[in-house]
Amino acid sequence: MMRAPRFGRWLRSAVPAAFGVSLLAGCNFAPHYDPPKTAPPAAFKEASAGGDAGKGWKIAEPQDAVIRNHWWEVYDDPELNELESRVAISNQTIIAAEASYRAARALAQEAQAQLFPTLSVSPSATREKSSASLAAIGGGSLAGAGTSGGTATSATTTTSTAASTTGTAATTSSSSATTHNIFELPLALSYQVDLWGSIRNTVAEDRFAAQASAATLANALLSTQTTLAEDYFELRVADEQRRILDITVADYQAALHLVQTLVAAGMDSEADVATAESQLDSAMASATDVGVARAQYEHAIAVLIGVAPADFSIAYQRLNQRLPDIPVGVPSDLLERRPDIAAAERGVAESNAAIGVARAAFFPSLTLSATGGYESTAISHLFNAPNRFWSAGPSLAQTLFDGGARRAAVAQARAENDNEAATYRATVLSAFQAVEDNLAALSILATEFGQAHKATVAAERALELTLVLFRQGVDSYSNVITAQNAFLSARETELTVQLKQLSASVNLINGLGGGWAPSQLGDIERFAAHPPAGTGQPLVPAENAARAAPNPPPIPLGELKPDDLIKQN
Repeated sequence: MMRAPRFGRWLRSAVPAAFGVSLLAGCNFAPHYDPPKTAPPAAFKEASAGGDAGKGWKIAEPQDAVIRNHWWEVYDDPELNELESRVAISNQTIIAAEASYRAARALAQEAQAQLFPTLSVSPSATREKSSASLAAIGGGSLAGAGTSGGTATSATTTTSTAASTTGTAATTSSSSATTHNIFELPLALSYQVDLWGSIRNTVAEDRFAAQASAATLANALLSTQTTLAEDYFELRVADEQRRILDITVADYQAALHLVQTLVAAGMDSEADVATAESQLDSAMASATDVGVARAQYEHAIAVLIGVAPADFSIAYQRLNQRLPDIPVGVPSDLLERRPDIAAAERGVAESNAAIGVARAAFFPSLTLSATGGYESTAISHLFNAPNRFWSAGPSLAQTLFDGGARRAAVAQARAENDNEAATYRATVLSAFQAVEDNLAALSILATEFGQAHKATVAAERALELTLVLFRQGVDSYSNVITAQNAFLSARETELTVQLKQLSASVNLINGLGGGWAPSQLGDIERFAAHPPAGTGQPLVPAENAARAAPNPPPIPLGELKPDDLIKQN
């Protein structure tokens, strides 16, 4: 039996040798990876170098080619800034994506551990007693082995001889059948040599998956921030629509009072009074109905920042939003600035490494193992030199026939790689489409907004003239009703176009990747590994510490100034 120092020397030399075999003799059967080729156009079709004023975007110059990370600050709205800052802290979708990244990173670390030897210890203490029949078989064998000239002796003779002479060489059937203890302290070392790159490709595959998960987290964060901005502007437009309707109600009340005065003077009919009352009630119902949409947008914003809707409210604020100029670069910039494209590209790299794992299965696996330790029937003598044991050696495993399973696995891995490459190219094309769509929308909506504003001014002037003719008895009140409805419709249309402009600008920023860049992957990974304090807990804004106000919130009286189209003497 080998002595302990010799085993230790062998162990110290075997481990570096195993690493040497892995590093020097290793092969890699994964195909050489190149990102899928795309052909981005030189410029966006809907972008032009001139005539961009008022469209909500501009051709990027070197000093402003990159949108700031906190992209929502371009709208210069303090309340929007405060709400957006809470998305990364308590939005449950972001927290779930962050947890998915941490799981993917842990899986990569788990795969990386396979590059190192496994060392284990499994001490045991057993008390056992063999059956009499097995003890007799063992005793007979030992007795037969101890005879000379092939003459067998009885178990009794062997027992008495062994007990009276050596006491060490033979074990009798009676002693084997007695109850005894066995104490073991084995130490096992195992190392799979990565000759064909299977482990290394598995590590690369999981590492690419973790990077894709980090990019997915960044994309989820950008998408949630975009949704919050859209809901916020929808809410502000609902507030503005209610303000317009409340002003319209005040104007209609003045018109009703005018008609009632004319009827009392015998200059008008009761039919006009009924028409004016119907118009007033309809406007009041429309103003009330706006509160439904307003409440829903407020509840959606509460959920996006991880707060129960019952504990959250947003006060009324006049819509006075400036449309920012968003810098637009060249299409090739999208390949570096959109996290969803980065995630798709990492998916291609992951599937490429999976091909190497599948191809390595055609070759044998080499495992180096060693075991050593102590065993004894008495724990007090466990560490005595005669109680040492050890074993060491390599093992080679090779599948000789599998019915084509490995060939099918390689074909599957290649098909998955083709699928990921096609998904990547589709993601790039969708990114180009999103930017072109919103560039066209902003350009066309800029023209439409000017037309809508002119229509509003014209409708206001028409209403003024119609009221003058009505007061002079030249025109009927039905024409006043028509002019009033046309003016209200024009104002609402102008407001709708303004909302479309804001939504298109938000979606353009989202299509350009927000303020994200591949260099921020490390920041996303650090954010996921060390989430901000309080992540997952709903943080109610300071102004909502008390119970939230019900919807719709009151509009300050100073905001409800009638249009003074009807002047009464």
